[in-house]
Amino acid sequence: MCELREITPQKKQDIKNFIDRTEQNDQVQIGKYITSTVTLLNDNDSLFDKLSHQLRMQTNKLKQDLDMLTAETLSLYQKMKEDNSKLIQKYTQDLEMYDKQLKQQIQECKTALQQGSDLNIYDTRCEIDSQIHFPDKPALGNVSFTPNKNPQGHLKLALGKVIISGQGQTSTDQDRSVSTSDGQGQSSTHQQSGDKGKKTVTRYKLQSQTKVVEQWRSPCNISSICPTSDDQAWTNDYYSNTLTLLNRKGTVIQNITHKAWIIDISLSPTTNRLWVCDPENNILELVSGQLTHRFRTKEKPWCLCVTASNHVIVGMPNHISKFTTQGQMVLTTMVARTRKPLVCTPWGITECPVTHNVAVIDFSGKDDGGDGNQHVVVMNINIQKLFVYRGDIPSTYKTPQTGGEPFNPCSVVYDSVGNLIIGDNNNNRVLLLSGGGEFLRIIHTDTNWTLAVGVDRKDVLWAVFGGRNVKLLHYSSM
Repeated sequence: MCELREITPQKKQDIKNFIDRTEQNDQVQIGKYITSTVTLLNDNDSLFDKLSHQLRMQTNKLKQDLDMLTAETLSLYQKMKEDNSKLIQKYTQDLEMYDKQLKQQIQECKTALQQGSDLNIYDTRCEIDSQIHFPDKPALGNVSFTPNKNPQGHLKLALGKVIISGQGQTSTDQDRSVSTSDGQGQSSTHQQSGDKGKKTVTRYKLQSQTKVVEQWRSPCNISSICPTSDDQAWTNDYYSNTLTLLNRKGTVIQNITHKAWIIDISLSPTTNRLWVCDPENNILELVSGQLTHRFRTKEKPWCLCVTASNHVIVGMPNHISKFTTQGQMVLTTMVARTRKPLVCTPWGITECPVTHNVAVIDFSGKDDGGDGNQHVVVMNINIQKLFVYRGDIPSTYKTPQTGGEPFNPCSVVYDSVGNLIIGDNNNNRVLLLSGGGEFLRIIHTDTNWTLAVGVDRKDVLWAVFGGRNVKLLHYSSM
């Protein structure tokens, strides 16, 4: 017990200390927080204005791209329509001429029977089989259009990716954020997780298992495979001069023989016709069962790809070049010898159906100025580098199927949603990447080396292992 006046001086001092501490520290800090909050509010408005602008710009760009694609397709339709009309008109004229000649021949035969001598009748009989021939029916150009009845998923991929993290959580370090990326047509397999103010952590979501739809042994070796729109696939062997068309069961439908061995093949996404290149610098198109010469390159072509815009991209030592179907060069990555080329030893090319980016396998041969480390280079529509994938698999991706051999991409293809599929030869596996280069998962690991991959219109993967073992794989791309 004590009187209050005895402890009042101490209490007064405590109150003064509180006032001093609060005025000098807490109120100053509160002022800073208020100022930073005002700034945060302004930044928040600015951020969402910027994001809204980016979204509108991307939407307008997609509209323009869609209009351009529509115009290109309509132009193709019109040209094919005119070409077919000319062929039909010529065929009609030939039929009319044949009919006229046939009537004249019949009249001559009647006259010979009624008035002709023995010699005249003999000559008339000989002329029956040799004078005129029924005209050949022309091969008309074919094209088809299948509307996408469920385009919503593809539209979201083309628009871009939105990542929302931490919204509504209590936070002292102001870590809440909203960000977008241009997407490049890629799908996201990331899930976001927040934990009471801690920054969000990205984890890989486990994918469904790959299902083997069909498997069989091919009657021929396969180094390249191009599935068609009717459940068949064109194949070739690098050291062979024969193209082979197989169905889903591995039965041979057709064989086409060329005078030289065929290096690489590519199926046009617009005409569905096969294009090939050979070691004699020839670029050829398969028309009505015949390989028709289109143009020659100055250097030996190692690979080729026919694009949706009806261009032909050809890979040659130290560069790739884009040509028209008549052989006029449009773009090239060729640089001066004193500079390192973008691609040293191109081995395979594929075009993305969503973004029209181009992925190129580069063996990076030392004879071509490379370092021997094989990789995949992804370029934009103007064949300018976007990124390089060197076979890295994130440590967060847990799987017992990861290999330890050097990355050896022997085949590459895009699927319908813009994901990139790579056949890793040394590690006997097939990898799935987003269109932006983000590793998604391993689709399949085999006991034999992966030599060729192709995707059909239903996104079923045709994979070739060991040269002849073919597996049709149904995989999840999302």
